[in-house]
Amino acid sequence: MSLILTNTTRSKYRVPFESIKNDVLGPGYHLSLSLVGKTRARAVNMQSRRKDYVPNVLSFPLSKNTGEIYLTPAVSKREARAFEHTEREHLIFLYVHGLLHLKGYDHGREMEKLEDRYLAKYR
Repeated sequence: MSLILTNTTRSKYRVPFESIKNDVLGPGYHLSLSLVGKTRARAVNMQSRRKDYVPNVLSFPLSKNTGEIYLTPAVSKREARAFEHTEREHLIFLYVHGLLHLKGYDHGREMEKLEDRYLAKYR
């Protein structure tokens, strides 16, 4: 399996995480995806980036074909309305955002177009 999913939150999510990962990064990419609470997200952000806030998503490339993503569903839920997304759509959007960073994209117009394309496909 090329996706290891850990959900430490109480919620269940009906998101095709593995299909999206395979679409964006390919089936040969090995990804660890953790859905975490605000305390864990803040700790990972502080430890890895020296930033003291709760992030919506963090992505870390570990090698050319391996990486990890931390998603904070509580933050995603809070942000969804501002982006005119449902809670599920915004979680998918943030996941795709993290995947695109692992693929090497930086913020900008090209990345935004890809985010929109994948969100439209998986919403």
